[in-house]
Amino acid sequence: MVFYGRERQKKILLDMIKKDGQAISLIYGRRRIGKSELIKQSLKESDVPSIYYECKQTTERNNVDSLAEIVGDTFEFPKPSFSDMEELLNFVFKKAEAMSLVLVFDEYPYLRENVKGLDSIIQSLIDKYKDTSHIKFILCGSYVDTMKELLAKQNPLYGRIDLTIDLKPMDYFESALFYQNFSDEDKVRLYSVFGGIPYYNRLIDAGKSVRENIIDLIASPGARLENEVSMYLSSEISKITNANEIFEALAKGFSKYKDILDQSNVSSGPTLVDVLDKLIKMDVVKKEAPINDENNKKKAGYFISDNLSLFYYKYIFRNISRMNIMNPEIFYDKYIDEDFETKHVPKVFEEICKQYLIRQNREGLLEEPFEKIGKYYYDVPVHKKNGEFDIVTLDDNGYIFYDAKFRKEPITESMVREEILQVIETGLFCYKYGFIARAGFDCDVADDRVLISLSEMYQ
Repeated sequence: MVFYGRERQKKILLDMIKKDGQAISLIYGRRRIGKSELIKQSLKESDVPSIYYECKQTTERNNVDSLAEIVGDTFEFPKPSFSDMEELLNFVFKKAEAMSLVLVFDEYPYLRENVKGLDSIIQSLIDKYKDTSHIKFILCGSYVDTMKELLAKQNPLYGRIDLTIDLKPMDYFESALFYQNFSDEDKVRLYSVFGGIPYYNRLIDAGKSVRENIIDLIASPGARLENEVSMYLSSEISKITNANEIFEALAKGFSKYKDILDQSNVSSGPTLVDVLDKLIKMDVVKKEAPINDENNKKKAGYFISDNLSLFYYKYIFRNISRMNIMNPEIFYDKYIDEDFETKHVPKVFEEICKQYLIRQNREGLLEEPFEKIGKYYYDVPVHKKNGEFDIVTLDDNGYIFYDAKFRKEPITESMVREEILQVIETGLFCYKYGFIARAGFDCDVADDRVLISLSEMYQ
C-alpha cells in the first residue's frame, strides 16, 4: 500500500526515533485519520528495531501474553513469561539500555482501561531509565479526550512527553494524492465528499467516475461508508439523537447558536453547548468568528468541518428511507445531483481556496504573509445591509478580499468590477482583490488584483 502525504509529521517522528537517548511521544487524532499508518511508515523508513503492539480491549493478562509473544519474536528467543505489564515494560526499558529501540502502544486507551495505574507505571519507568535507556516510546490513540488527559498537570506523565502530534485531516492538496488521475474539477468534487480522511480516500476507485464512487461508497444501501458517520458519532457521544438534530440544522445552513437551538429539538441550551463542544473536539464541527470581530460570540458560527458528515446529513440521513427502496442511480439523480453540483461543491471550493492560501502562506510563497484568514463581517446601517465575506486575509498592508468561483465559465471583467464595487460599498478597505476560478479568467490583469486558476492550486 502506497503511503501519501504527512511529510512534515513523518519527518518530526523520524527525527525523534533517530535521536540518541530516551524519548516519549504522544500521537492522537480521530478514527481513520491515519495515525497507525504514519507510525508504521516512519518505522519502515527507520533502521531502528521496533516493537509495535495494538492494545486490546481485554484483560491485562491477555495483553501481557500477546505483547510477550511479540517481544520474543523481536529478540529471537522463546516467548518470555511476565507476571504483569509492569514487569514486561521494565524488561523492554532494560533491553533499551544496550540498544536503540522503538516501542509503540497503538490504541493506548484500551490498555489503560484494563491495567490499573498504567500512567504511573510508565512514569516510574521513564524516570528510572531516563539517563540510561535509548527507548523511543510512542503512545497512540483515537480517544482524543483520554489522550489529552496524559498532558494534564495532574497526570503522572505530565512534563515527560517529548513530542506531541495532534493529527488532523489532510488538506485538499494531500487528499488529491490518493486520486491523482482525476481532473482538477473532479478532485474538488471528491474532496467535497470524502474530505481529508485517508481511509475514505483509499476507497476511491480510479476506474470509476465521481458519481459512481459516491453511489458505491455512500449513496446506496449497504455502501461501504453508509454507516461510517453514525458509527463514529456513537463511539464518542452517548446520546446520538442530539448529535443528529444538530447536524441536520447545520447541514441546512443554520450556523448561529440561537438558530441551531430553534431549529433542532435539543432539550436545552446547556445540552446544545455540551454536544457542540464534543463535536468540535472530535474534529467534525468547527466554530468560526469573523476575523474583524473575533470576540463577538453573537457573530460566531458553527459549521460542519468533516466533509463526509456534511454530505451524509445533507443528502443521505434525511432521505435514508427513500434510498433503501430506490434504484441508486435514480436516487442520486433525484436527491443529490443538481444541489451537489450547483451548491455543495461550490461551497466546499471556498474552503479549498482557504486551504490553498494557507499552504502558500506557510511555504513563504506569498508576497506579503498574512496573519489572519477567515470571514469578514460587515454592517451598513444606511443601506440596512449586513453580512459576511467568506475569504479575507489580513497582513501588514491591510486586507485582501478573495472571491472563489466554481463555475464552468471564466471570470469576466464585469464580474470582477461588480465584486470589487460590492466590497467597497460595505466600507471594507482592501489594498488587493483576489479571484480564484475553476475555469480561468477573461479579465484585465492589474496590480491590485490576484488571479488564481484551479490548475495552479494542484501544481
